[in-house]
Amino acid sequence: MKHLKESELRYLPSEVATPKYDRANVTAGIAHFGVGGFHRSHQALVIDKLLHRPEQQSWGIVGIGIRPADKPMKEALEPQDYFYSLTEKDMSGTKTRVIGSIVDYLYAPDDPSRVLELLTDSNIKIVSLTITEGGYNFNQVTGEFDWSNPDVLEDVEDPENPKTVFGFIVHALALRKAQGKTPFTVMSCDNIQENGHLAKKMIVSFAEKVHGELANWIEQHVHFPNSMVDRITPATTDKDREYALATLGVMDYWPVAAEPFFQWVLEDSFNAGRPAFEDAEVQIVSEVEPYELMKLRLLNASHQALAYFGYLMGYRLVHEAVGDPLIQTLLRRYMKQEARPTLEEVPGVDLDAYCEKLIERFLNEQVADTVPRLAAESSDRIPKWLVAVINENLNSGSVPVLSIAVVASWARYAEGIDENGEPIDVVDNLADQLVPLARSQRDNPLAFVQNKKLFGDLAENSEFSEQYQEVLHSLWEKGARVTLQNLLS
Repeated sequence: MKHLKESELRYLPSEVATPKYDRANVTAGIAHFGVGGFHRSHQALVIDKLLHRPEQQSWGIVGIGIRPADKPMKEALEPQDYFYSLTEKDMSGTKTRVIGSIVDYLYAPDDPSRVLELLTDSNIKIVSLTITEGGYNFNQVTGEFDWSNPDVLEDVEDPENPKTVFGFIVHALALRKAQGKTPFTVMSCDNIQENGHLAKKMIVSFAEKVHGELANWIEQHVHFPNSMVDRITPATTDKDREYALATLGVMDYWPVAAEPFFQWVLEDSFNAGRPAFEDAEVQIVSEVEPYELMKLRLLNASHQALAYFGYLMGYRLVHEAVGDPLIQTLLRRYMKQEARPTLEEVPGVDLDAYCEKLIERFLNEQVADTVPRLAAESSDRIPKWLVAVINENLNSGSVPVLSIAVVASWARYAEGIDENGEPIDVVDNLADQLVPLARSQRDNPLAFVQNKKLFGDLAENSEFSEQYQEVLHSLWEKGARVTLQNLLS
């Protein structure tokens, strides 16, 4: 069967949008770590739009994978000349386009020297990141670099043969400095508050340990813009592949499906130039924080609110969970009563309308986002998105009952057994620690939240701990549905 590649573009159905620029004229200006579905529905889409303008054709993207899990993406995209299809889905229909902004993909373990050669190329002006919240390697409580990672320690011992994102970026910057070249900008696109500041702190910390004086040079010369990114992009399914085949008439080994909604708010802080992002629906601002707090505490934390209660109530698809009046009421009350009071006004945004739009987005059955996806890697998410809401409410004299209930629902979910005695696949980089902790809470109800790395001193706060234990006991004795009914009555 034929598959998607450059020579097939001319034969695709007319309703499928394809790149109208000549790929031969595109050069790479961006190196990107972490080419997954979100990057391809978001940043790569923006660049694809801009490449239609000749003066923007120096901003092609080279993907870089460093983990074994990244290799299948290279193997899928390489035979397709790095083209792939993106389908936007909602209740009004679908729209498919082919994206051509990724011009190469390097798998670092196969040839680390080639990755360093790319990163030291003067044409590379931006190194961007979607490495997940856990990829920044910091202690959740102290905020400092976590030196226990064995790959990081190997990079400290042998910095010229890096294995980690930190190793590659820092050594490449050291080489660029030695060669008298302008450093690249490091642009984080991950769901972390002040993601640019965090990236800078972690990279400078690593540089201090490995290259000494280089850290000061990075502090002075390398820019790390903050950004807020938003587009629900579920993991690709076999149904997505079948849809792409039917739509394109050729096989796409790794298509992407996403909702139509798109938002990217980006701080205008680049030391080596940037694409004309503002011409492709990106909001360029001087201060990102109001937008990122809005998104993290309303959208991302709401995802956590529906994930564990939804799973325990038997739902596996997000739109079905949010279609349940109980869960929808939980989300609306959480956003209005507990998250909204922690937010300042957001320039140009009606927060009431934003919250209603979130419910509409969650109900988009065409995207078919999954509850297990939202419940994955919780240890990277709850501490950043929800614990802050809890702390701010407690500090202002209010007990955030619903936020605390979400933490309890995570602890119950993390036991790894649902209400019917069936196993739950707890996907989390700390699962080996969290599942035993969760299972021990039948004897010590505070065991899970006494993990200070994730929760700080919350377990010692009586208002938190009393409410938390009440919900946890109810989840054990009455189940998720009755617990939620009682919380909302």
